[in-house]
Amino acid sequence: MASPLDTHNTEPTPSYTNVSTTTMSDEKRNTVRALVEADLLDERYAQTQRGLSSRHVQMMALGGTIGTGLFVGSGQSLAIGGPASLLLAYIFISVLVYSLVTAIAEIGAYMPVHGGTMSYHGFRYVSRSLGFAMGYLYWYSIGILVPYEITAASLVITYWNPDVNVAVWITIMMVVIVALNFLPVRFYGESEFWFASIKILTLMGLLMLSFILFWGGGPNRERLGFHYWKDPGSFNAYIIDGGAGRFVGFLRCVVSSAIAFIFAPELIIISGGEMESPRRNVPRAARRYIYRLVFFYLFAVLAIGVICPSNDSRLTNGGAGAGSSPFVVGIKNAGIPVLDSIVNAAVLTSAWSSGNAFLYMSSRSLYGLAMSGNAPNVMKTCNRWGVPWVAVACSSLFSLLAYLSVGTSSSVVFNWFVNFTNTSGFISWICCCIVYFRFRKAAECQSVERPYQSRIQPYGAYIAIVGCVFLTLINGFTVFFPSNWSVSNFFTAYIGIPAFLVLYFGHRAVFWKDPWAWRPEQVDLHTGLDEIVAAERPSRVRDTWWKKLMVVIE
Repeated sequence: MASPLDTHNTEPTPSYTNVSTTTMSDEKRNTVRALVEADLLDERYAQTQRGLSSRHVQMMALGGTIGTGLFVGSGQSLAIGGPASLLLAYIFISVLVYSLVTAIAEIGAYMPVHGGTMSYHGFRYVSRSLGFAMGYLYWYSIGILVPYEITAASLVITYWNPDVNVAVWITIMMVVIVALNFLPVRFYGESEFWFASIKILTLMGLLMLSFILFWGGGPNRERLGFHYWKDPGSFNAYIIDGGAGRFVGFLRCVVSSAIAFIFAPELIIISGGEMESPRRNVPRAARRYIYRLVFFYLFAVLAIGVICPSNDSRLTNGGAGAGSSPFVVGIKNAGIPVLDSIVNAAVLTSAWSSGNAFLYMSSRSLYGLAMSGNAPNVMKTCNRWGVPWVAVACSSLFSLLAYLSVGTSSSVVFNWFVNFTNTSGFISWICCCIVYFRFRKAAECQSVERPYQSRIQPYGAYIAIVGCVFLTLINGFTVFFPSNWSVSNFFTAYIGIPAFLVLYFGHRAVFWKDPWAWRPEQVDLHTGLDEIVAAERPSRVRDTWWKKLMVVIE
């Protein structure tokens, strides 16, 4: 019987005689080949396709993070900690994200395979158990973010039409998001590009508006300056009074702000398997998007502190839609008509776009699990457009959780989603750092050349892992105050830790003969690399100013 290599008229992958291929187990090597040689799968499973350009991936990474966490969730953080705490919290999280992105971009740029999620890299560079646990962590935690965003989008619509049952809007949002993920990946990438563009233009407009209001250019001619930093103040006390209360408020701001960044770094790695020339474009996307991310987020929260007072009751009243958005509150305080509806429309696209991105990530995580043999083979099935439609269908079932907000207060449901996802996100970031350390050690041991090396590594990864461990431990710390105890909040804030440990040690119990981590000389850094390098397209020569400008929209 002819092998897949024969049926595709492709030269067999050369056998490397170094230690990695002679010492690693046949089972592990075979699983690795199943992933990196996805082009050789039979027609029943087909493969995902590289239909995403650099501009798609950059905007997907940016658009997937600029969601309700910034437009709406920042209002709650502002009310808790004040404008200074909010700004410092976003700076802190941005430093962690930048440190993490530059680390995992080195991994993704070296071996950007089909289905190559961070869980796959955990399997390949650390252990089968870590890859297994990370894979299911990504699948369920990212999947739960989809109903969070769907509910947010439906509530935004109720801002205009509160008479219609929210379940109607949830259904419409769900159908549209799921349908987009069944289309060829280029349609998904294009929709994300334009959704993210709308959000960026909206943010730029809001930044300009905040600058104008800062100098007194609003209808009431009142010069805001940093008035709200003085009255009611730059730091708010939370739960307890005094300096300790202000510190508690800052910590709570850090935790609640993290939802705006969760799983954004991993999106670059997930999309690398469907990106053109990924060994060149993954580092490019990482470098560009992180600067834009920091710019928009930090200036946005600074603008929020300028135009909106932290003691405004509308920030915490749980009003319909984006009524509690600090941008909407600031616009209403300035006496500007109509603009609040425009901002609401932007919030709608943000939630829609983020839900779209999270379903993409969740389905690709399940696809990656199937490719590595950790999920049923049927999840590998792709249609003629290269979409893993079974994985998309299975992952879309998480969307049904959005209907929880029909019978329960939406703000309560949101907090459950945020608490659970934060813990999972922090654990994911810790695992990403561990994978990076093992990959770097193996690359140095085997003296392989990496296409991208960050100047701040490995020190940035050390900063990231320490910060993420700290955030994991304090994610639900406010429930330990006697006046703030809540069983549901405690459960959702910390259930992610035992869930991950059960996955990891449960797999370890089955494969107890495996080492805790592959030795550096055992790690396979070669299988499939030749095919990936050969598929790279040469970089275009940009000898004129307009060609250099075109890189932004390519």
